[in-house]
Amino acid sequence: MNELLIDTHCHLYEEVFAPDSDAMIARAIEAGVTKMIIQNVDESTIQGMLDLEKKFPANCYATMGLHPCSVTANYEQELAIVTNWWAKRNFLAVGETGLDYYWDTTFKAEQQIVFRHQLKLAKQYQVPVIIHSRNSFVDCLRLVEEEQDGTLKGVFHCFSEGLPEAKAAIASGMYIGIGGTLTYKKSELVNVIPHIPLSSIVLETDAPYLPPVPYRGKRNESSYVSLVADSLANLLGVSYSEIANSTSSNAKRLFNLQ
Repeated sequence: MNELLIDTHCHLYEEVFAPDSDAMIARAIEAGVTKMIIQNVDESTIQGMLDLEKKFPANCYATMGLHPCSVTANYEQELAIVTNWWAKRNFLAVGETGLDYYWDTTFKAEQQIVFRHQLKLAKQYQVPVIIHSRNSFVDCLRLVEEEQDGTLKGVFHCFSEGLPEAKAAIASGMYIGIGGTLTYKKSELVNVIPHIPLSSIVLETDAPYLPPVPYRGKRNESSYVSLVADSLANLLGVSYSEIANSTSSNAKRLFNLQ
């Protein structure tokens, strides 16, 4: 199973990868995961992300955005850094952005301001947006719909909602990002995915987080997207090759990858 796969969401600059970063990326490529889209979080993650992109230019692709969990009282300063980077060079997407009401809602209003700004950046630079929507799907969808002018595209990363929400996300012009949670015993995704088009699904890991079975509780890495593809193939009753080809084509189309 070494067909082309694309990990559309990972954080490969994290310190947990420091001891074996090169070997980890080599394992991904060996597993057929030849393209890895690396998400920015805030100012602290930019350099590590850019270093990986420079070291593996044919495999690692940087994005630029401000994560909702990094939105605090100084959000204007952090957002200015993101905006200035977009003025200096191109990135594959705006992200990781969105809303997160799970950990803390102190800066809920500020998160929405920041998310809307980044939706506008995505339209301005004609690139997709990567949306984090933990405990905040309704507000995320509302903002996407308000900013949708026919040009906004992107993905609801780590999708974990129900079928009505999946259909609404797709209707808003977004793709659905599926990762390791699909393999968990209590995953609701098994009741959702069979009822949405495969043409709206992209694969991801969110490495080093949310590893698939049998690695749950351990470090996730990009090579494990092949396990997500295998699980998806089993769920839909189609071949691994069909999943690999379809989801990779979707990712290429969404991110304008050659």
